[in-house]
Amino acid sequence: MDITCFDDLLAAARQQPEPQRLLFVFAASGVPDDATVAQKASHARGEGGELTPLLCVDKTPAEIAGFDALVAESRHTGQDWQVMFVAAMADQSAYLPDNKDVDMAFQRMTQMIKYGTIGSLLAFDRQGDPLIFGAV
Repeated sequence: MDITCFDDLLAAARQQPEPQRLLFVFAASGVPDDATVAQKASHARGEGGELTPLLCVDKTPAEIAGFDALVAESRHTGQDWQVMFVAAMADQSAYLPDNKDVDMAFQRMTQMIKYGTIGSLLAFDRQGDPLIFGAV
């Protein structure tokens, strides 16, 4: 199945033979304090910059009505994000109520974002469109 929007991801997660847990890391785009004028200008045009993880949320596909509902829920956090990263894992919560695997997965995801090794994560913009990152 091709993932052309966030709702495609939800549909794919719902079709899996095992129950799934979706892991979301919301990130903000910015430039460091020591950025050059050219880097700041590039970022202002929507290019370049660095991503900082802000918020981690895990949900089952059944807990998400759709992308718009998830965005509306994210507004209540007060965090202004530009990119949402997503990973999926088998949902073990019925067996392990304090699932440490989720915490470990979030740690890995935030480290991947900080180091720019995000190739195995799905990423979406605020409109629910998939993002593809590349070197500039």
